[in-house]
Amino acid sequence: MLEINQLCKYYGDFLAIDHLNLSIQRGEIFGFVGPNGAGKTTTMKIMAGLLKASSGTVYMDGVEIGKSPKLFQRKIGYMPDFFGVYDNLKVLEYMEFFASMYGIIGKQAKDISRELLELVNLLEKENSYVDGLSRGMKQRLCLARAMIHNPELLILDEPASGLDPKARFEMKELLKKLKEREKTVIISSHILPELAQLCTTIGVMQHGKILLHGEIEEILEKANTSRPLKIQIYSEQSKAIQVLKKDPNVESISIIGACLKVNFKGKEEDEVKLLRSMIEAGVEVSSFLREKGDLEHLFMELTEEGGEEHADESHFKK
Repeated sequence: MLEINQLCKYYGDFLAIDHLNLSIQRGEIFGFVGPNGAGKTTTMKIMAGLLKASSGTVYMDGVEIGKSPKLFQRKIGYMPDFFGVYDNLKVLEYMEFFASMYGIIGKQAKDISRELLELVNLLEKENSYVDGLSRGMKQRLCLARAMIHNPELLILDEPASGLDPKARFEMKELLKKLKEREKTVIISSHILPELAQLCTTIGVMQHGKILLHGEIEEILEKANTSRPLKIQIYSEQSKAIQVLKKDPNVESISIIGACLKVNFKGKEEDEVKLLRSMIEAGVEVSSFLREKGDLEHLFMELTEEGGEEHADESHFKK
């Protein structure tokens, strides 16, 4: 559905987007993960046709968005991270006002507006003034507004930004409903566990580049394999170290008392083989486990700047 090729964006001499390549398929819920300043918002604005790229192309269904922005006004719904609302309007009036911009008027506008307000759990607020809504309600209203013309692609920049836990939960449930409707959604967020639950694919972004991109199951598998093994040795630690040094999947070993912390790049079946080798060598192992990995740990490892600290540990590098 969406193809990004060699996308660059300069602000003066600053390169905000650095030769970005990305492919998003129809029906995907794609999550942009990255710290502030990574280039997520700039990329999303270019996708939405709101910002011109310095170079590179963005295609939707084979047509370049930058050359035909008006063609995509009905195909794309955009929700910015910061937005304005018309405080002197009631909720239903607000929705009908934006519907009129797409030529949707009268009974059709009212019916569509009410359907969307029901979707975002705001139908009971249709006669309330917008300025009387909570921040979470305003976020949901702006999402409903972005869907008023039934777009094929929704681009949501930090939709849960600044929300309290209850409002975040409500927004997460709403995004699940969009997933059930088979909408193609691009979403950015710092709430990494929620992205893991919602998205089919994610892209970890920093300094205008995608560091990691793939299906959420694959990413989480990498998160698990990126975490070290913790092996508690009851006896024969020296034999255990000898076995570990011979294993091609072992990258480094840290000794912390009777515990061995092992950076191990193998998969689950390789872990089984390693444990068997240690037992056959006469090592008495009291516990053998992989530290639990998650999207947040992987994100921190990928975007971490500076060296890794190893206080009070001995290391054996292979």
